[in-house]
Amino acid sequence: MSQLSIEKISHIKSHVLKITFSDKHVTTIDFAPFIFSNGHPDYEKYKSEQHFLSYNLIDGNLNWDDYTMIFPIEDLYTGNILKP
Repeated sequence: MSQLSIEKISHIKSHVLKITFSDKHVTTIDFAPFIFSNGHPDYEKYKSEQHFLSYNLIDGNLNWDDYTMIFPIEDLYTGNILKP
């Protein structure tokens, strides 16, 4: 069985991305609740849509600014990026 990876990312609006995975599963995630409630200074710049959209697809995962912001691929798959 091959490792799960991201194949395609589409910007929907603002901080919302539609993510297509290697098994063709699609998840739409609004990253705004995470970014705007986090409070960590490294994430402040991602409140700007321009900076948020500066992501890259590296090794099958979504990555911002050389791993400044990255999420476990399993969390992206389920759409659960906010941890209790």
